[in-house]
Amino acid sequence: MTEQLHSLRIAAAPISWGVCEVPGWGHVLEPTTVLAEMAGLGITATEFGPPGYLPEDPVELRKALSAYGIDPIGGFLALALHRAPSTALAAARTAAALFAAAGAEILVLAAATGHDGYDTRTPLTDHEWRTLVDTAASVGDIAAEHGLRVALHPHVGTHVETAAEVDRFLADSDLDLCLDTGHLLIGGTDPVELARRHADRIGHIHLKDVRAALAAEVRSGAVEYSEAVRRGIYVPLGAGDVDIAALVREAHAGGYRGWYVIEQDTALAPGDSAEIPTANARESLRHLAEIDAGLASARI
Repeated sequence: MTEQLHSLRIAAAPISWGVCEVPGWGHVLEPTTVLAEMAGLGITATEFGPPGYLPEDPVELRKALSAYGIDPIGGFLALALHRAPSTALAAARTAAALFAAAGAEILVLAAATGHDGYDTRTPLTDHEWRTLVDTAASVGDIAAEHGLRVALHPHVGTHVETAAEVDRFLADSDLDLCLDTGHLLIGGTDPVELARRHADRIGHIHLKDVRAALAAEVRSGAVEYSEAVRRGIYVPLGAGDVDIAALVREAHAGGYRGWYVIEQDTALAPGDSAEIPTANARESLRHLAEIDAGLASARI
């Protein structure tokens, strides 16, 4: 069991155990294994993971999670927003209906390229960018009809990745952001500064810690993102180069009271067990407990 946290709402996500939507990403552990590992750490809330990883019937989905004392908070949905909006919106309707029926609260949206994986992308025209922004707004409307919130996730290998793209999206869209500390840093955005400048636009937080030297290689194109993940670009919170404590303080000071989702994107090799991902998650929880204690002391 992990230390008790009082101020921070902590959740997890299956990607920390290597469960990813990218074909051929790596060995995929059974949902029962991943949920049992989460529960063993004292985690009581999770994102869903890739479409189809957990049951797609909302009753069965709730049953699968409740068996481990875990509540659903929502999930990640990568859509090609810049082209064929009708296709993206149909997928969003399906996901939103499932999320809402299962009792979730947020849809985490990414502006996918339309290619498999996150290693390559091509620049958008101004028209494609406008389509992306408009389609994202329509996804927000669909989610709202189901009582859900939407947060746009800047993500390596998508069309909102770099610091310039993050700023452009903030200027052109009313949607909140999913502040992912790892993907932002890899893309060239300081997540702490972003939280300071745009506290009112933080709709959701994914916490990752990153080895900055390897992140710079990804940013320069010297190393593909998938290879960097296999080489350990993500490390337990507190062990890398993101100032997680400062990020949490900034978000908290700015009024954020949403979820902090522990995510260390991981790719498992055939035969790998949950042991190392679980140990990493335990270290992350320990670091968050220290941050939480600091927040509690500051209020005394």
